[in-house]
Amino acid sequence: MQKIQGELQGKMQLKQAESQFDLQIMQKEAELKLMLMDKEFQFSMQLAQINSGALSQRDQIKEEGKSKRISQQNTEHSKIVNQKKNNLPPLDFESNEDSLDGFDLAEFEPR
Repeated sequence: MQKIQGELQGKMQLKQAESQFDLQIMQKEAELKLMLMDKEFQFSMQLAQINSGALSQRDQIKEEGKSKRISQQNTEHSKIVNQKKNNLPPLDFESNEDSLDGFDLAEFEPR
């Protein structure tokens, strides 16, 4: 009877040790998953900040371009109004930089 009881107690201790070991493994896995999720969150936040910065920069560049175009348009309009008001010859708003190769012989023609 004592022998059977000893064997039963040994089996119970073995089962309990296995259960504790399994529990420790599960706890370690949970810790590792939590660390991994935290890293993934940090990377996602960094990516979102980078995307937001890029969008903001793109919008700023668009707005600066638009502002320059509006300013140029207003300047040209002002010149046209002045031309009409003072009966001046037609204005040419094209610049030398408008040609594809950057060099135009038209600038050497007599006026």
